[in-house]
Amino acid sequence: MLQVSKKTLNIRGTLLDLSTPVVMGILNITPDSFYSGSRVVSVEAIVEKAGQMLAEGAGMIDIGGYSTRPGAREVSAGEEGDRIESAVEPLAKFFPDLIISVDTFRAEVAERGIRKGAHIINDVAGGTLDEAMFDTVARLRVPYILMHMRGTPQTMNQLTHYDRLVPDILRDLREKAIILQGKGVADLIIDPGFGFAKTIAQNFELMRELRQFHLLGYPVLVGISRKTTIYKTLNISPEEALNGTTVLNTLALERGASILRVHDVKPAVEAVKLWMAAGDYPN
Repeated sequence: MLQVSKKTLNIRGTLLDLSTPVVMGILNITPDSFYSGSRVVSVEAIVEKAGQMLAEGAGMIDIGGYSTRPGAREVSAGEEGDRIESAVEPLAKFFPDLIISVDTFRAEVAERGIRKGAHIINDVAGGTLDEAMFDTVARLRVPYILMHMRGTPQTMNQLTHYDRLVPDILRDLREKAIILQGKGVADLIIDPGFGFAKTIAQNFELMRELRQFHLLGYPVLVGISRKTTIYKTLNISPEEALNGTTVLNTLALERGASILRVHDVKPAVEAVKLWMAAGDYPN
């Protein structure tokens, strides 16, 4: 039996309140992420970018060392782990109160990040690409972002057939959530996986039906920032997709998203503030 919906995360003994949606800034330690504005390499650039995101209102920062865009080159676990550590270690030192998420589908890399000071594991594969991931999360006792994806980043675009899109994804995520609960993992975040083994039309269907994911009983994260769904629909480039991102982020908030994962923190924070001010919420 899945637990009732919760609005907090246990971050090393401190409860993070998600009743006000939180913005997660994206920091990619890769040379080939689809959006060039999210790429940083040097320690100085990493610290500067993170500091800017915090100043703009980010509640957490997601560190990625492996590009999951379609067709991205394979990166070894060793290289990915080195990239993650090169960012997590200085950020944990310079910003001791910063909540850091490690974006990886490899248990080994996730553990390296947590040991260096990260707090959350963000697994785009939902445990399907590393059988050790669920046990690692349980042992480390950290929050886990459970995302839906099929195949690998290299094959996912060929795996977009569903009998019924939302029920199929909900079933997959529910089965995994039950396994994680059985291992003692209490702090889960659900990510429907926009752009991962989904067509553009399917991504819009996910957005329309986003409220259904609250049936799982956990906070919902939406990561649609500057993605293909936006820029191909509008016939523009990723660099021109900020306005479209803000529109879809606002729709996600209206449908109950607790975390917005974005490249551009300030516009997302402003969207949250305006959405809250326009609703039945205290100022």
